[in-house]
Amino acid sequence: MKFARIVFLLAGIYGLLSLAPLYFLFDYIGRQDPPPITHPHFYYGFVGVALAFQFVFLLIAIDPARFRPLILISVFEKLSYMIPCAALYLSGRIPGSDAATALPDTLLCALFIISWLKVRVGEKQRMPWPPVNVRIP
Repeated sequence: MKFARIVFLLAGIYGLLSLAPLYFLFDYIGRQDPPPITHPHFYYGFVGVALAFQFVFLLIAIDPARFRPLILISVFEKLSYMIPCAALYLSGRIPGSDAATALPDTLLCALFIISWLKVRVGEKQRMPWPPVNVRIP
């Protein structure tokens, strides 16, 4: 279970660090890779949903056995970017440099699948979360 905890902790941190700056890069992206974005609500909506899912990864890191079903949903989250990138690249609609942006998701998808296989249902972690039998004066 330690493997899964580390994988999901790193995935959540990586996602927060890589997605949060996108809130401030809207105009820059349009200048670097024209044409400018014409539907800002789609852009900010994507960033917001993707950013929110990073907290799911951090939640899984707390107790992978308890949140094991979310691991499979996390695999789907990664596939939902990987598959379209691959299809768009293979059909010649995006260059290889754009398709390469799916490589971190591909690696994380594989690590999520390994985590799901390694975490056993009912497995207990060493320190329960939330802590039990703790009295707050």
